Amino acid sequence: MAFELPALPYAANALEPYISANTLNFHHGKHHAAYVANLNKLIEGGPLASKALVDIIGKAAGDADKVGIFNNAAQTWNHTFFWNSLSPKSGAPSAALAERIDAAFGSLAAFKEQFKQAAVSQFGSGWAWLIEDNGKLAIMKTGNADLPLAHGKKALFTVDVWEHAYYLDYQNRRPDFVQTVLDRLVNWDFIAANLKA
Repeated sequence: MAFELPALPYAANALEPYISANTLNFHHGKHHAAYVANLNKLIEGGPLASKALVDIIGKAAGDADKVGIFNNAAQTWNHTFFWNSLSPKSGAPSAALAERIDAAFGSLAAFKEQFKQAAVSQFGSGWAWLIEDNGKLAIMKTGNADLPLAHGKKALFTVDVWEHAYYLDYQNRRPDFVQTVLDRLVNWDFIAANLKA
């Protein structure tokens, strides 16, 4: 069963002025689509062709012979997760989620600062993540296609810091992009739902 590019959970212009439709059209319509297409080619006719995406990631992680499969499967998963991490109606975390954030980081402002530091300090391409690790909220960063799932961690939220995620709108200003996402576009309901899952 071939994988399909999932539709964005909002219109391409829904995140403007913070992320442009132009960026989403390239990022989703070209980059994400290419990962899906490449994954389908790599697994076609093989034992992984009928597996779920998370199972493919699990089987390919750490296998030197399956690096291409891992990269494309993980990037397919990462991007779908990223689109859902964003919302044009960001708002604020629920009281219960705010409590968890305060317990883990001291305050919402401290969480944003620590998350931004992780995202900005990720050398080269990669991702910053809010995760649940042994029942506690934590922040991690991963390079290239790597993701918490490959390390036994539960992803709750992510920001893509590959240059194609922000360069058309922010050029080389990764800190401004990350700060804008944290201040204007976090899908707090998605985080809460992931915590409950």
